[in-house]
Amino acid sequence: MEDSKIKIGITQGDINGVGYEVILKTFADAMMLELCTPIVYGSPKVAAYHRKSLDLSTNFSIISSAGEAAHNRLNVLNCSDEEVKVEFSKPTPEAGKAAFNALERALEDYRAGLIDVLITAPINKNTIHSEEFPFPGHTEYIQERVGEGKKALMILMKGDLRMALVTGHIPISQVASTITKELIQEKIRIFNESLRCDFGIGSPRIAVLALNPHAGDQGLIGTEEQEIIIPAMEELKTEKILCYGPYPADGFMGSGNFAHFDGILAMYHDQGLAPFKTLAMEDGVNYTAGLPIIRTSPAHGTAYDIAGKGQASEDSFRQAIYVAMDVYRNRIRDDEAHAHPLKKQYFEKRDDSDKLKLDTIDEEL
Repeated sequence: MEDSKIKIGITQGDINGVGYEVILKTFADAMMLELCTPIVYGSPKVAAYHRKSLDLSTNFSIISSAGEAAHNRLNVLNCSDEEVKVEFSKPTPEAGKAAFNALERALEDYRAGLIDVLITAPINKNTIHSEEFPFPGHTEYIQERVGEGKKALMILMKGDLRMALVTGHIPISQVASTITKELIQEKIRIFNESLRCDFGIGSPRIAVLALNPHAGDQGLIGTEEQEIIIPAMEELKTEKILCYGPYPADGFMGSGNFAHFDGILAMYHDQGLAPFKTLAMEDGVNYTAGLPIIRTSPAHGTAYDIAGKGQASEDSFRQAIYVAMDVYRNRIRDDEAHAHPLKKQYFEKRDDSDKLKLDTIDEEL
């Protein structure tokens, strides 16, 4: 029974933020240890410093490899021999390097099959940026390292509210020129497949937001809707993908129409994340769809303003764990459902009777 537990790899993120606080608070609840086997990639010394500073009682075991992880315990794996100084609320190069080392070690163990899913605590994108990490964030780096050539899609979610993005971490000045019919179709296909396989939705309904105010007002405020977005959606309907819109973002979210859809596709980062975080900042989850690896993270950042004060809520981090485990199980069920497909069946019309043939359709048909 213990061996069947999902092995959760957790990266420490920025050690000067709230990462360790939400990790330690989450696993202070013994029930969480019954659901999974957690392995924190980071530093036992840093974890102990956070525990003492925040007056937390969470116990953990120190391990040197993921294979040593004990069940019903929080396991902390040391990822660096260098001493790292914790400076709450301060962005430091040392913290960025420590975050990178933890992430890289976790991905190595994922490739070796030692962990099943990955949960990433928040990083500081400036301090982690280097020659080894020339990416704007976790999503792009993970896609490069373990994506196996597949494209990632960022989904922010809380319950049935799932917000995906066509463009992610790029300047707003580049959004309009980046959006193409092909890119929109790529993202919708990934979104549709993820909703079906990762979340078990048979026929997902996807709402697409417009780029321009009032959906361009028939070209008066922009032509991207008529020239790019609508043609992309019309072609996808021939693939039996249920996508609707494009909807003006303000009215769509303000009226509550988002509740009628399984997923919402926004054109750019803040168009989707501003309303999402207004509705779900405390317990929202960032899920990276489209890749072989299952990766989630809390929707919040390093929260330097409250780091070291004991005020951080672990709700979002806990939900990130729940989502990762649910997706892991859903993928297993989907694989099992498609492992032994039935032969195709069809009716051949002969006179006034129908004859059912239990055979594969040959090339003549």
